[in-house]
Amino acid sequence: MKILIIDGQGGNIGRQLTRLVLDRYPRHDIIVVGTNSLATGNMLKSGVQKAATGENAVIVNCRDADVILGPVGIVIADSLLGEVTPAMAHAVGSSRARRILIPISKCDTMVAGVRQQTLGDLLEDAVEQLGSLIDG
Repeated sequence: MKILIIDGQGGNIGRQLTRLVLDRYPRHDIIVVGTNSLATGNMLKSGVQKAATGENAVIVNCRDADVILGPVGIVIADSLLGEVTPAMAHAVGSSRARRILIPISKCDTMVAGVRQQTLGDLLEDAVEQLGSLIDG
């Protein structure tokens, strides 16, 4: 299974999420893509072996991903302070992959019905949802 983790800005969410995914599902093809080099570099600190940066990397890796994880802003053009281009948002949104999005409200988008939770709780829930997809 190809698991694609996308993050931007400082890549802190992506790094933490990647570490959790690597710990639980090390045999799967895990790829991280940062919208900028700082985010990619930070996600590489998780120990992942495959990483890329930028718009084209998002577009190319969304084509054949089975699951895409990241903050909700990765499907919203111009979010993450403008780092998510319309082409990136379209690639994530139109991918055949299942998407597990972390409802972070820092991108000026709030999801109704989502309670305030700690980032750790949100990431744990995302990895549990990934487990449901992996385990069937």
